[in-house]
Amino acid sequence: MPIRPVFERTERPIVIAGPCSAETEEQVLETARGLAGQKIDLFRAGIWKPRTRPNSFEGVGTVGLGWLKKVKEEVGLKVTTEVANTQHVFEALKYGIDVLWLGARTTVNPFSVQEVADALKGVDIPVLVKNPINPDLKLWLGAIERIYKAGIERIAVVHRGFSYYGETSYRNVPRWQIPIELKRQFPDIQIICDNSHICGRRDTLLAVAQKAMDLNFDGVMTEVHPRPDEAWSDAEQQLTPDQFAELLGQLVLRQPTTDDEAFLENLEHLRHQIDDIDDELMNLLCMRMQLAERIGAYKKRNNISILQPERWGEILEKAIVKGKVKGLSEEFVAVMLKAIHEESINHQARVMNEEVIGE
Repeated sequence: MPIRPVFERTERPIVIAGPCSAETEEQVLETARGLAGQKIDLFRAGIWKPRTRPNSFEGVGTVGLGWLKKVKEEVGLKVTTEVANTQHVFEALKYGIDVLWLGARTTVNPFSVQEVADALKGVDIPVLVKNPINPDLKLWLGAIERIYKAGIERIAVVHRGFSYYGETSYRNVPRWQIPIELKRQFPDIQIICDNSHICGRRDTLLAVAQKAMDLNFDGVMTEVHPRPDEAWSDAEQQLTPDQFAELLGQLVLRQPTTDDEAFLENLEHLRHQIDDIDDELMNLLCMRMQLAERIGAYKKRNNISILQPERWGEILEKAIVKGKVKGLSEEFVAVMLKAIHEESINHQARVMNEEVIGE
């Protein structure tokens, strides 16, 4: 699936900026003028806003497309907006929108993605695909494939984080391993970090944007408003144009590789050590599963159930405490142990039910 770049320039970072929502013509043009001197690749503004709950501001609708057209004509910036259905696509094309994007609430629904894809058949326009709300890589890949099958070859993705139930410092937890895996499967696809929707607050926008740059993402998508505290939606995560310029100025851009032979030699040496440790980890995990199978056989002989909640709780609690002492995050220890525990249960289940399976 040969995907072409949405953005032709290779200099990082690619920059997409603008208000969460187009509120008034004055607000849209004021924001665009404030960003005009900052090498903005795309000016973004939501025209139709799918909100989590009704009675929230859901966008000005088609009238806002005329304001984006004025941004192109008067300020000279290319523009992008979100589309979620056939009518959105037709209206956006009619007003000459340069790039379309699929939002997280659209990407999560294959029916909605297919509707947009069908509306784009025969049209040559770039499309940005945001990750789905839930952490499902296959849904994200499926949305890309549906758009590509409609004849759209210029596709990029936007990482905006994933919904999470529980306490977290993020509005949407980044789960960086998911976009990293997408990039592994599609090495040539451009990937943009929507730090606004990951953070949900201004004070962490720089840190998340920097993490994206350190992971060799291609750019950032940040919400900018002339008076953020007065914004009709997502006020807490928006910056003024001047604040955004300061954020861009603080980003450290690292090179993906180097020709320095000494660096490469040292790096290769360290990587070999990691490979050796990984091999040892696999051996230890294999030994652990063998013990789990012995426990499964013992439980079977004594007619005892596989899951022992108290024992599992003790293991997890102790491991988290030990992990913190060794510099490992609680999240990492929990995810790692839960995966090991699930695999152990699977091994025990096979042992306990092998006669039934044999029949």
